[in-house]
Amino acid sequence: MSPARRHRVRLLAVALLTLAVLLAAALLPPLPQPQRYHDFADQRHLFGLPHAWNLVSNLGFVVVGAFALRRLHQGQASFIDARERWPYGLFFLSVVAVGLGSVYYHLAPSHETLFWDRLPMSVAFMALFSAVLVERLGPRVGLRLFPWLMLAGPLSVVYWLLSERAGAGDLRAYAVVQFYPLLLMPLLMGLFAPRYTRGGDLLLVLALYLAALAADRMDRVVFAAGGWLSGHTLKHLLAALAAAWLWRMLSLRRPALEPSAAEN
Repeated sequence: MSPARRHRVRLLAVALLTLAVLLAAALLPPLPQPQRYHDFADQRHLFGLPHAWNLVSNLGFVVVGAFALRRLHQGQASFIDARERWPYGLFFLSVVAVGLGSVYYHLAPSHETLFWDRLPMSVAFMALFSAVLVERLGPRVGLRLFPWLMLAGPLSVVYWLLSERAGAGDLRAYAVVQFYPLLLMPLLMGLFAPRYTRGGDLLLVLALYLAALAADRMDRVVFAAGGWLSGHTLKHLLAALAAAWLWRMLSLRRPALEPSAAEN
């Protein structure tokens, strides 16, 4: 099989997976956000602040995001095409916004305040996904999809909140925005040549985020085990560590040696 034909077959596999995910989401019944989601295990106050550790742990997002943005602006990451820094810049800006939005949410947890937590999260998901598309499929494809993905992420959160206000909450679109990239990014890494070294670091970033989601699901179990740290607080710390590791990858990686990896 010629390289061009092999490339088309791989693109077809990506397209079929995308179609399958969208079809599955469309066939599922609407997924409302349970009110019990806002009832976190750690209800402790500190200096008059409610849910204090869930608030304080967001500092990691602000620090990591601001640090990475500054270093990115200073040119301390190498890119074959200067435009490739756009998705990463938006990702780290969103990480800062996630920290601020999560603080706002945890001051008074509700569907309305959760919107301001999830909105920057959706941008971060799509920005990182765009960066991987650029690096595996090339800037020509990835940068054309970039603005559309930046629109899709926030719209999924807006749709969720409007559906909740209408009394028919539906998380399906937001679930696709959050979990589809987690499914597709490893596939892209396995099927297409890298433009840069240190691709394994991205797998660790994804693993840390999956661990953060698992900790969140076990919020009460983790808190009961020690009584000093809840699963939701641990989620914040692991997710901030994932963002920090992503910057580490950018600061250490170099263009790959394979000619195909540098094609546009």
